[in-house]
Amino acid sequence: MKRIALREGRERSLLRHHPWVFESSVRSGRADAGETVRVEAADGRFLAWAAYSPASSIRLRAWSFDEAERIDAAFFERRIARAVALRERLLVPSDGVRLIHGEADGLPGLIVDRYAGTLVAQFLSAGAERWKTAIADALCRVSGLSLLYERSDASARGAEGLAPRTGWLRGEGATEVRIRENDWHFDVDIAHGHKTGFYLDQRDNRRRFAETVRHFGLQRVLNCYCYTGGFSVAALAGGAAQVLSIDSSAPALARAEAHVRSNGFDASRHTTLDADVNASLRARIDAGASFDAIVLDPPKFAPTVAHAERAARAYKDINRLALMLLAPGGVLFTFSCSGGIGAELFHKIVAGAGIDAGVDAAILQRLEEGPDHPATLRFPEGQYLKGLALLKQ
Repeated sequence: MKRIALREGRERSLLRHHPWVFESSVRSGRADAGETVRVEAADGRFLAWAAYSPASSIRLRAWSFDEAERIDAAFFERRIARAVALRERLLVPSDGVRLIHGEADGLPGLIVDRYAGTLVAQFLSAGAERWKTAIADALCRVSGLSLLYERSDASARGAEGLAPRTGWLRGEGATEVRIRENDWHFDVDIAHGHKTGFYLDQRDNRRRFAETVRHFGLQRVLNCYCYTGGFSVAALAGGAAQVLSIDSSAPALARAEAHVRSNGFDASRHTTLDADVNASLRARIDAGASFDAIVLDPPKFAPTVAHAERAARAYKDINRLALMLLAPGGVLFTFSCSGGIGAELFHKIVAGAGIDAGVDAAILQRLEEGPDHPATLRFPEGQYLKGLALLKQ
């Protein structure tokens, strides 16, 4: 087993069982991409078994902190079985579920979502890539499913020195899968859709939005960055009279329209617009329009802390415009999925947007991803989605 020695004093994160070690903390030792190595403190003490990634600034990702544990196919099956058992206990109201959430499930760089009878996996680290065959076999055995599609086309693969890969890993079937969620259903394109096909992390927030629209009797709803219309369906389910869905993707908007129809809502209550969100918000302010409820669920503006300052300006601008468009007594659901923007900073950004817009709002609820996307005490970075439900005063 190859050994990696850390610089003196750099073992603190591993002693706290945080799974990452950055390049600057490594004193000596090298290995092949994804190879399991023994990580030691400067004085030779065992710290962890980890996957080595020579191309990444995160040079080591820990598999286990137990010196007696063997990193083999059985190890991955145990970890996968534990993760799947947790989801079964959560009683998620959908057959679209995040089964493996990377580091939070002790499997760094591995994301697995289940869409009805199909598994979709992302192998985003050198370690996960090296163990792909064993992981794929274990996923099928533990889940009892025979269809496994790979969507390893996220930008994180590039940071690991890995080329993108997509296609069937086990079995072969339709890449269009229908899932149920709460009282609705959605069609998911696992081959070309965002992430692994759908934003499962917003499941609970879509339900909350429907309840909020119903509770406050909100009639005119604007869904920005709507993708395939999850929040639009929720708004209609909550009793909204008119919903406008805006996105810059014509295929996503076509799917949003299909979701409205297939869930039994009157298509005349829903309008789509293929346009830039910022320009559309400004145009409606100039026209004197207003809405009773607005959803802002933009793409990732700040993938890392280094992008936070520029992203903060973008988040502030869209929230300022939304608060200006929102009618008094209206509700704004606003989100950031950027890892480089923490919950406290996001709150400050939205507060600044309110000051610039000349309005105040009460915080109805702080929002986050569903419990099948866990953040743990040892890996708080797993909590990437943050949001606010605001009532304009």
